[in-house]
Amino acid sequence: MNNYFKEAALEIKKTRTLTGAALATAFTVVVDFFKLVFTQTMEVSFAFLGIVVAGMLYGPIVGGLVGAIADIIGYFLRPTGAFFIGFTLNNIITGVIYGLFLYKKEPSLKRLALALLTENIIVILILTPIWLNIMYGSSLFTIARVIRCVVLFPVKLIAMRAICKAIIALKLGDKVA
Repeated sequence: MNNYFKEAALEIKKTRTLTGAALATAFTVVVDFFKLVFTQTMEVSFAFLGIVVAGMLYGPIVGGLVGAIADIIGYFLRPTGAFFIGFTLNNIITGVIYGLFLYKKEPSLKRLALALLTENIIVILILTPIWLNIMYGSSLFTIARVIRCVVLFPVKLIAMRAICKAIIALKLGDKVA
């Protein structure tokens, strides 16, 4: 496991990694402009896909950095309320989770589902309600957040599977079907 993190840390020194991470960051920021906002405390976005790609290709360290930088750039381009470091931490953790599950591993449906489930539990069901409670005094548990996770789980999983397959096909030089 120690060697795994050394390899992941060495990724950041590569020009290809920096270029890919910049593209993943830009993708994350741009896609986040198209999020659906239901309430001040409930929104849906597919911006996480850029972080998934960064974690898969470059590991947990670069995945976390992409998450952090995308959150900060996104805030400065389109601020929605006060900046709160907790949401930056959410993006860092998301990048680390996907890096741990997908870096140098086959992105099987089972592995993708476990990564998504881990992110949902840690980030969406535990940390996000804590940050929203600190910021707005909202409830720490809402059934709506659980329903959102359950309903979006297959949608996000399909999107993750599609983007991972496309990235693998591009890495292998095949055409994306």
